[in-house]
Amino acid sequence: MKILVVTQYFWPEQFKILDLCQELIERGNEVTVYTGLPNYPEGEFFKGYSLLGPYKETHGKINIIRSPLIPRGKNKSFQLILNYFSFMFLASLLAPFLVRGKFDKIFIYEPSPVTVAIPAIVLKYLKKAPIIFWVLDLWPESLEATGVLKNKKALSFISIFVKWIYDHCDRIFITSRGFARSISSMGIPENKIFYWPQWAEAFFSSNQESTYKDENIPKDGFKIMFAGNIGSSQDFETIIGAASILRNNKNIKFLIVGDGMMKKWSEEQVLKLKLQNTFIFLGKKPVETMPYYFSHADVMLVSLTDTKLFSITVPAKIQAYLASGKPILASLNGEGADIIRQWNSGMTCTPTNPKQLAQKIEEMSLLSIDALKLMGENARRCYLSEFERDKLISILVQEMKELR
Repeated sequence: MKILVVTQYFWPEQFKILDLCQELIERGNEVTVYTGLPNYPEGEFFKGYSLLGPYKETHGKINIIRSPLIPRGKNKSFQLILNYFSFMFLASLLAPFLVRGKFDKIFIYEPSPVTVAIPAIVLKYLKKAPIIFWVLDLWPESLEATGVLKNKKALSFISIFVKWIYDHCDRIFITSRGFARSISSMGIPENKIFYWPQWAEAFFSSNQESTYKDENIPKDGFKIMFAGNIGSSQDFETIIGAASILRNNKNIKFLIVGDGMMKKWSEEQVLKLKLQNTFIFLGKKPVETMPYYFSHADVMLVSLTDTKLFSITVPAKIQAYLASGKPILASLNGEGADIIRQWNSGMTCTPTNPKQLAQKIEEMSLLSIDALKLMGENARRCYLSEFERDKLISILVQEMKELR
């Protein structure tokens, strides 16, 4: 098949869509990606990119076509909105001129914003190809949950806009079963909605020895590791609050691997509370080095703020944690926490509750090595049963073949 992937984010930005594109090519398909100029998460164009381009390049066997956009900037809502709408408008306007040739299927990757679907819908009618829309972030709920937009009339207008998008897609894939109710409530037929969760890249399941080293990782102590985006949704206020409560327990170390809009604030809070000896920022690292970092953790931490949307969301990092066979501490509600409890693969606590999180961390630090190992083994079994990469991609390929 000739597959066109439409996504606002792509390599060298670190998103799961690269792994999917590479696997689709390995299975004999031809993949072209229509995307923007890379600027996530730093908020400015990556080195080697500017409004002058490059607008066409390749990564391995993947053909990449880029559209201009306004970079997202540094934690400013207005510039983020400009970033979203500039890609939607320019990628739609330029699509007839930049994206040449015929395609059998169009696949939309949407970690946010939902506006990425507009250029794909334009291309649907130009190329006469059906669309699969992979919804990773639910709009308008995510706008309300993150505080970006609270005006009820504006949210209602966006709901109408999102329904129009869903109406013009042939299949809607969802990463959480909880998304189905929200989408079907818009009048979208249930037989158009398909549960298709995220997975972890293959190297998370690898047991190969790594030559990669990071001397900043403490050699001793009970290590709680958070890996991924450091944003407002990840509730670092609660994580730092728990670290402050545990400040006298010198055995417990917090290791943070990643970057994001709340990193600077988090670093300032750690300095203010004098936690720098136990709360260590390791920085953003290449995704392929994550197994090395995970191997040095005793427990992996996932956290989200307490909102209705996040109670029906399964954060992508959960699959990576499960695949790595590590015990998980989940500071969240709903579907993500249910997975941890059902498979006895860690512990959970109420979100936005520093005291309870601190208690769970201390409790896990007192568990035996065998108890932690069993949690990790359960996590791995959960991954193989529910989120195994090859099985899920095979399902997608079959759906693409059958879609007309």
